[in-house]
Amino acid sequence: MSRPPLAREKVLDAFEHVLLVEGERAATMDRVAAEAGVSKGGLLYHFASKIALEEALIERMDHLVALDMDEMLADPSGVAAAFIRSSAQTGDELDRAITAVGRLASNGSALSVEAIRRLRVTWHDALKPFVESEVGLELILLVSDGVYFNNALTIGSVPEIADMEALITMVTTAAGVQSPAA
Repeated sequence: MSRPPLAREKVLDAFEHVLLVEGERAATMDRVAAEAGVSKGGLLYHFASKIALEEALIERMDHLVALDMDEMLADPSGVAAAFIRSSAQTGDELDRAITAVGRLASNGSALSVEAIRRLRVTWHDALKPFVESEVGLELILLVSDGVYFNNALTIGSVPEIADMEALITMVTTAAGVQSPAA
């Protein structure tokens, strides 16, 4: 896939930033153009509508999720451990994309609601072959949500989980996760 033009990325970054900082209602075409430092015509050249911006943001999120999944699948500690560990990472490119799409979803965007649902299915399906039961799989997903929520609440002062590896061992054991060597 060829790299999109820099101006297009700058506009998409601006859309994401406005969503994260000011919310969905503030993310008008005029506000995004101003944030990106481009004319409205320049914005419209790359994105003909707010829906086009939303579709591009979802595409960005999907791409970042795919890269993240590749890393998790290759992690020698196993997919479940990598998934829980990665949930403690907030503020990175993937987190910003997911949060921005989530903001759109929480304001009723059907496209974004579906994208967030697909994301959950992606995680579910990646973990499923390594977990004995659906209940164990749900345990991993919910613990991961809790780890993320814990860290997202304290931006700038991330509370460390006392012993992340002990938490991972406890959860993966309770969930019936197969060892990475299996």
